[in-house]
Amino acid sequence: MKLKEYKYKINGTKFTVKVGDVNDNKVHVEVNGVPYDVELDKAPTTKTTVSQRVKGPEKAPRTETGEKVIAKPAMESGPAFTVTAPLPGTLMSLSVKVGDTVKPGDTVCVLEAMKMENDIHATKGGVVKKIVASVGDAIPQDGAIMILE
Repeated sequence: MKLKEYKYKINGTKFTVKVGDVNDNKVHVEVNGVPYDVELDKAPTTKTTVSQRVKGPEKAPRTETGEKVIAKPAMESGPAFTVTAPLPGTLMSLSVKVGDTVKPGDTVCVLEAMKMENDIHATKGGVVKKIVASVGDAIPQDGAIMILE
């Protein structure tokens, strides 16, 4: 049985939760390595059907010469500022450490959101003063990841 893994931080305590497939309103769950067999409440007797059409990926826009157009964030430099998550997700990796010099546009970390990995870029240059979040942390939208000076 393949379990999906989720990482949570609740009131400062980290939890690793693994969830199996639901069969007959029963599911196997592991919380920080402790197994549980969970029985879910019965679903309501009414049925609801939802249909959604999913569009495939669109072609990347190109310049007149045929090169891909890549949008980069506005670049600024100046006093200390906080690199924040543009959307809620899980911090997958850090590309820098305290003391590293970062240029505007450099990738500083990777944030997983909705099963997509998103490179997070510095909008200002500077030196990494403090890393606020850890790999595996759930970061809310606009949540602090690191401070550059």
